[in-house]
Amino acid sequence: MFDEGDGPPIVVIPGLQGRWEWMLPALRALSRRCRTISYSLGKAGTIAELVAQVDRLLDDRGIPSAAVCGVSFGGLVALRYAASRRDRTSALIMVSAPSPSWKPTPQQAQYLARPWLSTPAFLATSPGRLWPEIRMAIDSPIGRVRFAAAHVARILAAPIVPAGMAARLGLLNGQDFLADCARVTAPTLVVTGDEMLDQVVPVQSTREYARLIAGARYEMMNGTGHIGLVTQPERFARIAGEFVHASHP
Repeated sequence: MFDEGDGPPIVVIPGLQGRWEWMLPALRALSRRCRTISYSLGKAGTIAELVAQVDRLLDDRGIPSAAVCGVSFGGLVALRYAASRRDRTSALIMVSAPSPSWKPTPQQAQYLARPWLSTPAFLATSPGRLWPEIRMAIDSPIGRVRFAAAHVARILAAPIVPAGMAARLGLLNGQDFLADCARVTAPTLVVTGDEMLDQVVPVQSTREYARLIAGARYEMMNGTGHIGLVTQPERFARIAGEFVHASHP
């Protein structure tokens, strides 16, 4: 659990791996602008149960409403929360989230079918997917190495559960996220990285939200990809923090 900072509250919902620790640089940077709360996704059999986890988080802290920021898979949880808890959502931020029309690639589908058996190959190919982004997002060679070492350390300290990741993605089947977009009334910010650098969720997929959610604003963090919020945490915190303050009642 992460709960630091002062100012308007924001709940940051992690991606498919479900661990807030992976986002720690962004959370720390954001906490210097807002009260920043994040958590690890608990076990859930439905999207509604993931939404209820956000309710409990706010209830436990006596917070009537907050900005909700969803990262990647967490964006869909944030979307459902904003659509179904309009009185508790002061702002919605979607960061590199798959759109309602998104479908897994054949490689991703194979991982979902056999999560434990596919994990070694997934981990082995991760550097090839992420290093081009790290190289572009961080100018200094020493800075790149330091970031990579720290990011690996965070991952090892908060390891993934492959079956849990596959189960979460399976919760998306049969969900009408398109209808959710029409129900969102909170000010909405859609954030992506560079189209050539996000190798996880296509940028054009996330950008659909700028069209699907009335009044949504779009911002691209050029020179970053899927993990831009941790490769350039101060930049992300400025973008998200300014939006949260501007939307705070």
